[in-house]
Amino acid sequence: MAISLSVVLLLAIILVVLMRGGSLKAGPAIVAVLFGFFLASTGMADDIQRFLDSIAEMINSISF
Repeated sequence: MAISLSVVLLLAIILVVLMRGGSLKAGPAIVAVLFGFFLASTGMADDIQRFLDSIAEMINSISF
């Protein structure tokens, strides 16, 4: 849960920076948010979550 909340917060910050910098207009940003919202309710949501969890595990296992 903490990882998904962190990812959401990071993506929100990136979205705001892109919109304020002029790289991303409000229309495409709304479409991207709606796409993510509706994608979360499909059957692919579990596969995407497992993929993101495996990436988080891989990053966590890297020791410096």
